[in-house]
Amino acid sequence: MNKSKYAILIPVLFFLSSVIYGQNFKFTHQDTLRGTITKERAWWDLSYYHLDVKVNPLDSSLKGRNTIIYKVLYEGKLMQVDLQEPMDISNVSQDGKPLTFYRDGNAYFISLTKTQTSGSYNEIAIDFEGKPTVSVKPPWSGGLSWKRDANQNPLIVTTCQGDGASLWWPCKDHQYDEPDSMLISVTVPQGLTDVSNGRLRSRVNNSDHTTTFTWFVSKPINNYCVNLNIADYVQFGETYKGENGLLDCDYYVLPHNLEKAKLQFNEVTRMLDALEFWFGPYPFYDDSYKLVEVPYPGMEHQSSVTYGNGYENGYVKTDESNTGWGLKFDFIIVHESAHEWFGNSITTKDIADMWVHEAFGAYSESLFLNYHFGKQACSEYVIGTRAKIRNDRPIIGPYNVNTEGSHDMYYKGANMLHTLRQVVGDDEKFRQMIRGLSKEFYHQTVTTDQIEGFMSMACSKELKPFFNQYLRDVRIPVFEYKLEKDILNFRWNNCVEGFDMPLKISVNNATLFVYPTKEWKQIPTDKNATIGTDNNFYIQSKNLSVTG
Repeated sequence: MNKSKYAILIPVLFFLSSVIYGQNFKFTHQDTLRGTITKERAWWDLSYYHLDVKVNPLDSSLKGRNTIIYKVLYEGKLMQVDLQEPMDISNVSQDGKPLTFYRDGNAYFISLTKTQTSGSYNEIAIDFEGKPTVSVKPPWSGGLSWKRDANQNPLIVTTCQGDGASLWWPCKDHQYDEPDSMLISVTVPQGLTDVSNGRLRSRVNNSDHTTTFTWFVSKPINNYCVNLNIADYVQFGETYKGENGLLDCDYYVLPHNLEKAKLQFNEVTRMLDALEFWFGPYPFYDDSYKLVEVPYPGMEHQSSVTYGNGYENGYVKTDESNTGWGLKFDFIIVHESAHEWFGNSITTKDIADMWVHEAFGAYSESLFLNYHFGKQACSEYVIGTRAKIRNDRPIIGPYNVNTEGSHDMYYKGANMLHTLRQVVGDDEKFRQMIRGLSKEFYHQTVTTDQIEGFMSMACSKELKPFFNQYLRDVRIPVFEYKLEKDILNFRWNNCVEGFDMPLKISVNNATLFVYPTKEWKQIPTDKNATIGTDNNFYIQSKNLSVTG
């Protein structure tokens, strides 16, 4: 991009963001450091992490080292690595030689002395320690949770989506860059088990009455997906025969919940049946699928999905749609596992585009019902969730400041996808479009524009106005119509420029598609015709007919 144009664009974006988020809202220097691909990040590309951390429940502290292997894209001398207060970096070295660094809030800037040759791979070791932020309300607030189980054994877990993995370990804390693979070594008091991402490589009892668990992640992983789950776990499992062969499914639960888990986790194979059908093969066969009990509702940690839904259907005993369908499945197992496809395999470069994770995650609930209970169940459920839509601000948030858009990314996003399904008009074509996303962007970081472009191509229709309406605007489009003698006049109102979504309507109980724009259009009909719109489209309708 031309630098002069970019310089003009940035203040415009920040102005628009302040309008959207309130006149008095101002993003900080720290927001920019977190949310921007700074020049101190841009010159190097993540290849590998080895996170080695010792967890001390007695004083709620962590101490460890993160070794980073990176590829030099072009020569640089200053490297940004993130670690949030009150955690501290104590030492940084390269090739055994100490390096100088300075701190700017939650970002550290490391001065490199070695020549960074383009195309070369280099390694840096970062020692860190401290008492990380304690999560106030996991998973909605980031940090560590230091709990006790029913037998008063330690129960320690991490949650950090949005707030950042740098809450507890030093990393390149921006979603755009992922290591190709990762080793996670966690040392805990003997008698406890750590469950992290990937596959367990080793379990070593140490002389100081601790045990080190080492897990290897063979696929790219985003920072926020890396997790620790430390407890007196018991384990059981099964093998699922899926589209890509045999998938190891391992379950880690607290001892007193073992029998309940053995019954409730039958839901996993039902989830995999449905989501592989709609989304394509599970993306992490090499790293397995795990479900791990935690003291909060749940989270989509890659190949280590966390679960705290009480071993019951619904979402903490409730139905998100108020239709009854939400009690036919375990919300956490379905929704959080759906993120293995959308969120973990396909990850947005900027958290402002997190609708890609959450709209598909939320619609997976309806698609699960569609697979097991039929299309009517799917429709009733997703339409029922409209009561939760706020239309308070756009689904896409402001870029480059690590800020999400509206919570409507969930159920407005799901209803947007359900509406798009009606526009496509062919369920098999729609399914192949979603599976195509999984294949095209497999294990990649993406932008909204890439997703929009692929879906436009897949359904042979320019969808930019459609996405502008539902992602970048808060208005619900209104289908206005009026009968004048034997003519039906109709148009779209309350919509963005260029909005031309086709709509299925009923005229005297006969269904047909019409193609409204912002300009009035006409079709002949009976002067006493009864007009209705298909409720599967997320719109409003208004009859402007003048009655005598």
